[in-house]
Amino acid sequence: MKMVWDAFIAIYLFLAGLGAGAFVLGALTNWAKKPAPAMKKIAFIVGPVAVAVGTLVLVVDAHAGFNNPMRFFLLISNLGSVMSWGVIILSVFLVVSIIDLIVLLVKKSTPKALDIVGAVMAVCVAAYTGVLLGDAGVAFPLWNMAILPVLFVVSAASTGFAIVMLVTHLAKPEETEALPFMGKVGLALPVLELALVIVLLAVTATADGSAAAAASASVANLISGPYAVAFWLGFIAIGLVLPFCLEMVRHRKGVGADPATSEGLPSDRPSGASDMTLALAGECAVLVGGFMLRYLVIMAAVAVALV
Repeated sequence: MKMVWDAFIAIYLFLAGLGAGAFVLGALTNWAKKPAPAMKKIAFIVGPVAVAVGTLVLVVDAHAGFNNPMRFFLLISNLGSVMSWGVIILSVFLVVSIIDLIVLLVKKSTPKALDIVGAVMAVCVAAYTGVLLGDAGVAFPLWNMAILPVLFVVSAASTGFAIVMLVTHLAKPEETEALPFMGKVGLALPVLELALVIVLLAVTATADGSAAAAASASVANLISGPYAVAFWLGFIAIGLVLPFCLEMVRHRKGVGADPATSEGLPSDRPSGASDMTLALAGECAVLVGGFMLRYLVIMAAVAVALV
């Protein structure tokens, strides 16, 4: 089956990663400091819906189209294909996550074992978005099979957590502090993502042999070429630096601290309104960065010239 790698496929990569990350956060609410039923419901709705819409985009982009959508799913017969395993992973995740959602809506709680299975499959979905590109890494040096899946898993966590926290801030703000580790996660993920991007670019830039020219051109496209503005402004500044700085401001001013241990907090601690503004801005910035990452990885990649 022919795949056309263009900006359109970035929508699938973004939605699949976002949905996977959202579901993982929903599963983590089982270990929340205090109950967060609304957050879990939001996560369990966003997860399968985002992945399902992303899968539909992949079906269309795979040239199966709406006239013959089953052509995509018949790939399951070829287990030697990365696409076939992708169909299996996506299908299993959708089945498990939808069952989990139905159980949650009916019983108001879910078995932890089912949540864990869904979370494991969600991580597989996020990794697969990188493997899908990495499978063509020989032709496109920027799509490194060793680094891209890890990078996309980290980005999936960032975007999935961000969309769930964004909706929770708007729908049920009192539940946003149910997971006290989220502040530290908000600081760690942008740093880890930046480190992985630097490694990806460094590894790509040092490619040799027939891949050297394509690798060098791919890195140049991002650093100083036609996609440099999108890379430095859209991904680095807005997608990584801005959310990190906003989370740092919230962290330094004691937002989300446990009231029992907050006596020493500064008197200029943000009000509820300013806290929400910082949080919403940071979460939106993460989403922008998550999409820009995938868009840039797709568009800046240069194929190895055939001799």
